[in-house]
This record gives sequence, structure tokens and C-alpha cells, in this order.
Amino acid sequence: MLLGRDDSRALTQMCLRIVLICQAMTRLPDRQLLSYLAPYPPHVSDLTLALRDVVLEEAPDAIESIIRGYAVTIGFSFTGKPLRDGFCHVVTYLDHVNLGFNRGALLPDPNGVLEGTGKLIRHVTMRGQTELDRPFVRRYLQAAIEQVGGPPRVLPHKRQLKKQV
Repeated sequence: MLLGRDDSRALTQMCLRIVLICQAMTRLPDRQLLSYLAPYPPHVSDLTLALRDVVLEEAPDAIESIIRGYAVTIGFSFTGKPLRDGFCHVVTYLDHVNLGFNRGALLPDPNGVLEGTGKLIRHVTMRGQTELDRPFVRRYLQAAIEQVGGPPRVLPHKRQLKKQV
């Protein structure tokens, strides 16, 4: 498929924007994630990547699982099993991004910001970058990480001693 001049310019601008965003990130996003976010409006894809970075700042050892359905979802866990062991997820919609908590119904919600009526999952809707700076965002993330026991602890390798007979 050949791109017209305007298409080529738009693609170049998008790539430059993503490069600038990624330079400040904790961990570079997967190419597949970037391709899934490409059709979204720039403010929504930028918000998704920024929220992803906030999660990774709080949980640098988290494993990301990317799913594309009617929305793009990034599930975060420490085991690679986001449905069973996940602590949160970022879901991208056309005009907003949700930060979901897999066991959100069990989280304390003193700010009254968690939305949802299901048995377990709750979320916070984000429409702009400034919402990422609200202090409760990181507090809720930290509480969700504690719910799953945090990242696995790496025990020091025990030396095996041979018994002398």
C-alpha cells in the first residue's frame, strides 16, 4: 500500500511523538502495543502510555500482557497470568483510558473514585494527563500490588554442602 504525502506526514509526526514519549519511559513499550494504539486519537494513546509508565514505576518487575479486542488492554501481573494473578489493567477506549483493579471491590476507597458494580473489578476513568498526578492513583496501585503479595521475592541461592563421609 502506498501512502500519500499527507498520510506519510501524519505517520512521521506520530512516530516522532511516540519517540519523544518513549524517551522518558521506565520501560519501552512493545511494538505490538504501539501498533494497537496507532488508530487511537493521539491524546488517548499518549495517556495510555503515560498511565502504563505510572504502573511500571510502582511495579517495575510487572509482566505486561497485551490484548486487543473492542479495546486495547494491558494486564499487569508478576506471573504472566493477568486473569488469575493480575493486580491491575489499563484499558484504552476512543475518548478515555481506564485504570482497572482486578480486586478493586476489596480495596479501601476513601476517595470514592472507584467505579463499577461487578463482584471484584473496579476502575478509575482518566481523560487527561493531569489526572495521572492525583495522589490516590499511586496509593491505589500500591494497595493493589499488596493484595497480590507484591513481586516474587528472590531468595539468595543456598550453597549446597557436600557431606564428607
